[in-house]
Amino acid sequence: MRGGRVPNAGSPAILAIDLGTSAVKLAAVTTRGVILGGEVEPIPLSLLPEGGAEQDPESWWSAIVRAARRLLGREGISAADIIGVNCSSQWSGTVAVDEQGRPLHPAILWMDSRGAPHVRRLTRGLISIEGYGVGKLYTWLKLTGGVPSMSGKDPVGHILYLQHEHPEVYRNTYKFLEPKDWLNLRLSGRFASSHDSITLHWVTDNRDLSRVGYDERLLAMTGLHREKLPELLPAASVVGPLRPEVARELGLGGHVQVVTGAPDIMAAAVGSGAVRDFESHLCIGTSSWLSCHVPYKKADVLHQMGTVPSAIPGRYMLLNEQESAGICLSQLKELLFDAQDAATAPSSQEIYARFEQAAARVPAGSDQVIFLPWLNGERSPVEDPRMRGGFFNQSLQTTRGHLVRAVMEGVAYNSRWLLSYVEPFLGRKLEGIRLIGGGARSRVWCQILADVLDRPIHQVDEPVLANARGAAFQAALALGHLTVEEMAGLVPITHIYEPNGTHRRLYDELFQEFLNLYKANKAIFARLNRSRSA
Repeated sequence: MRGGRVPNAGSPAILAIDLGTSAVKLAAVTTRGVILGGEVEPIPLSLLPEGGAEQDPESWWSAIVRAARRLLGREGISAADIIGVNCSSQWSGTVAVDEQGRPLHPAILWMDSRGAPHVRRLTRGLISIEGYGVGKLYTWLKLTGGVPSMSGKDPVGHILYLQHEHPEVYRNTYKFLEPKDWLNLRLSGRFASSHDSITLHWVTDNRDLSRVGYDERLLAMTGLHREKLPELLPAASVVGPLRPEVARELGLGGHVQVVTGAPDIMAAAVGSGAVRDFESHLCIGTSSWLSCHVPYKKADVLHQMGTVPSAIPGRYMLLNEQESAGICLSQLKELLFDAQDAATAPSSQEIYARFEQAAARVPAGSDQVIFLPWLNGERSPVEDPRMRGGFFNQSLQTTRGHLVRAVMEGVAYNSRWLLSYVEPFLGRKLEGIRLIGGGARSRVWCQILADVLDRPIHQVDEPVLANARGAAFQAALALGHLTVEEMAGLVPITHIYEPNGTHRRLYDELFQEFLNLYKANKAIFARLNRSRSA
């Protein structure tokens, strides 16, 4: 992360907290989007049998405190300049807390599918479409703009899982909170959520963005109890001041205000600078998505896409998600380099540098080696928790470079698959796509995406900190230091990658084979992973 920039010393700044799945990132960002410095703290993840994925919320907080103390101790960053704290976090998670805000159970994460059987019982009807009763489907689409995921990975699935499998936890829970909202509770002492982060509970009427609220019909359909859900606040609004004890723990002044924050997808959209309607961005992080802001509410239930309240007041944003992107490259790293042999293994930074060099030496198309990136199933454009990944067409001539490049291309093919449904949904072609996330740091991956998607790729400056920049922008908006119209011009583009026309035919052919591999193996995945379809 970038260090201090003395010319901006004394400028009002935001402490942006970005809670990911594998690490928490903190950044000091001026209200004009200049990143003064940042810190990263890894956080442990527990993957459990039958699709479980959990973390200890207290580990989030401990990591935040450690990172904040280091960050605010840097030269060029003054705690006195911090006027607000804002959180961007992993979305679709659930923290069950008591009346004092203490977690009663580990946080259930967006990857957790243990609630799937309960969601499926909830959604079915006498006449069903894609597993949803017609009447229920109509009500959800009309009021919310989407439907609960059959995968059980939405908070409604998590809560139903606790209700049925851990009734004592459910009974003793005062509120169920998203990860971001639990952090805000810790910061401010207020049990609250924002219109954007509450969406995936599927119990709010989102037709009028000035009056988003819980709907009795939706609560009855889901079986969720209103008294166990937080109060609702508009996006980009002030929750309240820092609790005095928290201000002391972080090393900040008591005047610092806590802003509602936003889910990672929403914050990234703002931080990418793509804030005007139909300006798109693609994230290649742990997971991936292709999104933009839109002026209307619309849904495509067949391909798991819809528009929901965004982090910008009065705006909707297209929501979709692909389960595995950058994590595929991380998984390859773990398989090729034994993490247990820390004494001799190169650092992650060195490994990724080697990967980049090796992939650059392999021709486009990886000599027809194709990687399927569905390591944790898929959500968009098909929802299938039993899909799995792997390499296809490997030979004795396949090298490490082929494997690395094939992973990058496989993720790009998956993005193209999503693009083929996003553009009809929007009714227009996306002319230029801003790229953020860890994958955006790779020049090779940027060019692969441009070639496979056949669209110019705009590499955003400091792409890994897009969420932090977005959180800072949203806080600056809430505190009256910035307007939405100013945001786009404050995000630098490092480089624009134009599609290489000589690769067009090859990638068209390989993309078609990518789709053929899904069609040919769908039934096999279902048989092999039937016990994991929860």
